[in-house]
Amino acid sequence: MTKLLNKIRRNEEGATAIEYGLIAALVAIALITALQSLEGGLSGVFEGAATTLEDNTPTSTTTTP
Repeated sequence: MTKLLNKIRRNEEGATAIEYGLIAALVAIALITALQSLEGGLSGVFEGAATTLEDNTPTSTTTTP
């Protein structure tokens, strides 16, 4: 019985799994925060590119000979 209790007390597999879970959660929170802060800047970049493409799109002109 003493051997079993000592083995259970020394078993750290569950603690390691919890640590990895906490690390994964922190990384996910950091990624979400970073992407939310970049959202406005990326929208501006894509809107600027769309405006540039619209301004430089050739218009169709028909000429009669």
